[in-house]
Amino acid sequence: MLRKLLLNTASQLSRGAHTKAAVAGTSARKIGEKSKAIFDKEDKYGAHNYQPMPVALCKGEGVYVWDVEGNKYFDFLSAYSAVNQGHCHPKIIQALKDQADILTLSSRAFYNNVLGEYEEYMSKTFKYDKVLPMNTGVEGGETACKLARKWAYKVKKIPNNQAKIVFADGNFWGRTLAAISSSTDPSSYDGYGPYMPGFSVVPYNDLSALEKELKDPNTCAFMVEPIQGEAGVVVPDEGYLTGIRKLCDKYNVLWIADEVQTGLARTGKMLAVDHENARPDIVILGKALSGGVLPVSAILADDEVMLTIKPGEHGSTFGGNPLACRVSMAALDVIKEEHLSERADKLGQHLRKELVKLPKSVVKLVRGRGLLNAIVIDSKYDAWDVCLQLRDEGLIAKPTHGDIIRFAPPLVISETEINECIDIISRTINNIANN
Repeated sequence: MLRKLLLNTASQLSRGAHTKAAVAGTSARKIGEKSKAIFDKEDKYGAHNYQPMPVALCKGEGVYVWDVEGNKYFDFLSAYSAVNQGHCHPKIIQALKDQADILTLSSRAFYNNVLGEYEEYMSKTFKYDKVLPMNTGVEGGETACKLARKWAYKVKKIPNNQAKIVFADGNFWGRTLAAISSSTDPSSYDGYGPYMPGFSVVPYNDLSALEKELKDPNTCAFMVEPIQGEAGVVVPDEGYLTGIRKLCDKYNVLWIADEVQTGLARTGKMLAVDHENARPDIVILGKALSGGVLPVSAILADDEVMLTIKPGEHGSTFGGNPLACRVSMAALDVIKEEHLSERADKLGQHLRKELVKLPKSVVKLVRGRGLLNAIVIDSKYDAWDVCLQLRDEGLIAKPTHGDIIRFAPPLVISETEINECIDIISRTINNIANN
């Protein structure tokens, strides 16, 4: 099968063509029979909707993960920013264990003694009137779109079934039918039509194009990532976010900020929109909201927007369950108590300062904010192969769009550890440039 062939080819490359680069490092990693058995089992029994890097992980702690052969790696993906607080943070795990012994799920058919406490915590932390808890990031996006449409008909008085939501080119908020209907990436949407009506797309980081769409009286919302993650850590111009706020106010349109990947300290602020002190009407959170322990997401909004949805009009069996609520509060406590926003800002600046020194023959561009960063690899190289060499040197990352590698370690990383990672990246890129 294609996936098996890709995995085998990747393993052969890492053991063959890249062996010289790996041995040049301080501790080359070997992918052995235990790992290959895991690759083969997933290939045989699992759907082929992912192409993982060939490394079989079995343990995580802080910024480190270990594979089944006992090899230790720096994690430079952080489960797409879900483990901002580090793998298996003891405070978060303790909250999970304590609540799991008491009550895990009541459904929203009844009150429970944790949800209200969590809702108050979220409201006071992010300064919004209300929170609506869900499970996954894409559910958060779906909920935000439903809420915007309901507001469109109840408040803005758009004619029924005519509401339009605008998205930015290059967006990524999941792979449900609604999410792919807004996508401009063929790998996401091709073969899944017909698509959700009422969606339109404008260029990212282009306020003039956005204004043309917002002038349509049937436009109810603009949904955008403050920094585009899956697109390759694309950072907009200064003033883009405040410009969005002004335009949405001018045309009575809701601004939905997709902070699932950029939020919760990843970019050096609690929310990425905080870099411009811009306040969206709806904020979507997920991933690190549980510290990577279980799926938790939420949307935040004020009463004028949130209370347009009435009982029975939206819900989730697991959304707002007591276990998730306890874990989320612990996860947010860790961000605050360990000053992870400040750490991400400081170490991110240091990381980019060093990354721009890499050979331009290999690394064409460095971009990012906080500890959400990416390098763009010259077209004569394959970013997948670069990631295999990094893996062999003890650092795991994942390419996107063929030529981009994201560098997003857990925010608990120390200055000493990030310097070790810089050494690995520099050694690997220089080996490539010199061979």
